[in-house]
Amino acid sequence: MIRLAKQYGWYGYRKVTALLRMEGWRVNHKRIERLWNEEGLQLPRRHNKRKRLYHKDSSIIRLRPTHPNHIWAIDFVHDKLSNGRSYKMLTVLDEYTREALCVAVRPKMNANDVFGDTAPAADQTW
Repeated sequence: MIRLAKQYGWYGYRKVTALLRMEGWRVNHKRIERLWNEEGLQLPRRHNKRKRLYHKDSSIIRLRPTHPNHIWAIDFVHDKLSNGRSYKMLTVLDEYTREALCVAVRPKMNANDVFGDTAPAADQTW
């Protein structure tokens, strides 16, 4: 079992059980699963696929920046000071130049602080 697990790294205990049966072993899949766990064998972690910016039919999900000041991105960053007090930073980036256009730091920040009077209502999305 260990030989097959090393030889076929991406195979789990079910596939290894099938390989053992093809080699002529009469094995129970539940026993192989138990032994698999006792030996600490496991499959490598799968990597998440990166989401594409565009669909296959060429419809746009997210615009790619083509020149400076074309697309800006905003994000909140939270952190704590050495005395334990927390603060928020609002960062505004130009996606084309990757330049930080603005970094606003405050102990507390809400939508009115960011958008002013044009803050979206609770049922409205941007």
